[in-house]
Amino acid sequence: MEETIKILIYIHAFFGGIGLITGVASIIVKKGSPIHKKMGKLFSIGMITSSLISIPVSWMANHENLFLFLIGLFTIYLVLAGNRALTFKTKEKADWIDKMISGGMLFFSSIMVTIGTYGIFNGISFSILFLFFGGFGLFLTIKDFRFYKNSRNPKNTWLISHIGKMIGALIASITAFIIAGLGIGNIIAWTLPTVLGTFYIVYWKRKMKTKNITNTVIY
Repeated sequence: MEETIKILIYIHAFFGGIGLITGVASIIVKKGSPIHKKMGKLFSIGMITSSLISIPVSWMANHENLFLFLIGLFTIYLVLAGNRALTFKTKEKADWIDKMISGGMLFFSSIMVTIGTYGIFNGISFSILFLFFGGFGLFLTIKDFRFYKNSRNPKNTWLISHIGKMIGALIASITAFIIAGLGIGNIIAWTLPTVLGTFYIVYWKRKMKTKNITNTVIY
């Protein structure tokens, strides 16, 4: 059993590495270029595969980790919702797939916030992380449903949503590398990539508002 877990962890790390490398590459290369689109597809495949493997591993004997389980789900949501955002270039209304993805993340984010709140009042270590990521998940999914409800969103809203979520998934990849790869597990290691990534997302949001790029397809 332990040998099986070890193999799964290696596969998880391999695809996570692909996600990390291609995610960084997609930021460096020209947006909308063929290489950018290829990097984006590889990034999505790498992150989703790595996260799917991490979910059962986080429940196996001697490897139980509820937080990593929830982060795995969070990463899958970011990649799926980030790619689904591209479909809003040609459609005005969300379908059941969009709502299921956002609704699922809303549910698990609520669990994270509940666990974090309970942990803080009971002095459980790292409970603030559950609140941090759970609150972030609630913020994103509430924005999703507001976006789905309003058919008169600004023309570039779908692209801003796509960029924000894909960068969010890259943040998760970088965080996992720092925690698991480098063995640094303090609060700063967990939160600094998110803080820096948020600044980058804000930069792109402002850039989107100053340029007419409605015909640009990122992935």
